[in-house]
Amino acid sequence: MRRADRLFQIVQYLRGGRLWTSAMLAERLEVTQRTVYRDIADLMGSGVPIEGEAGVGYVMRDGYDLPPLMFTSDEIVALVAGARMIRAWGGVQMAASAEEALVKIAAVLPDAAKARADAVSVHAFGMGEMSDQTRARIDEIEAACTARTRLILCYRDEGGQPTDRTIRPLGLWYWGKVWTVVGWCELRDDFRMFRLDRIEAMERGAVFKAERGKTLRDFYALDAHLR
Repeated sequence: MRRADRLFQIVQYLRGGRLWTSAMLAERLEVTQRTVYRDIADLMGSGVPIEGEAGVGYVMRDGYDLPPLMFTSDEIVALVAGARMIRAWGGVQMAASAEEALVKIAAVLPDAAKARADAVSVHAFGMGEMSDQTRARIDEIEAACTARTRLILCYRDEGGQPTDRTIRPLGLWYWGKVWTVVGWCELRDDFRMFRLDRIEAMERGAVFKAERGKTLRDFYALDAHLR
């Protein structure tokens, strides 16, 4: 969890009027008590009205709130609808983060905007087409794209034939029912897309550097040219 997110979360916990000890906060945030002490001190130093002390606990005085997020009505619809879709069809960690994002949005919006968020009529529900393994791989592949680490795949093509591929993952695409990963295939020496539900095994490989002609921008340029 990023430090900014952790500080925000501490404020959300303390806003409820309940006394929180450093041990309770540390357990909830999965950090050390020393980290909690430092975060609390920083929040107090920035003007957040937290009362308490180490060994006793902390609480926030009534009346404190975070500045409202200024979203337009259309932006609220897009954010809520998108988070609901990721919650239903994203990776395991993505789904949990989408749920947390919805909670944060509801917590900081002013009343009128919160009412609009609650009234968003777009909903998404998982129908069981994606296995837990596929959902977990979405998170793994997204992390590999960010870290630029190769992926070694045991893959079955459309005809069911097995093949081993090493790819440089560049991005994930969702097609309504199927997730695919686009990457530079080192076997074919070209861009290829792989369906996640056909990946039988996967492991992380070595880090790669972006090379001219093998980037996501190059893939987009090629796709636009073929159209």
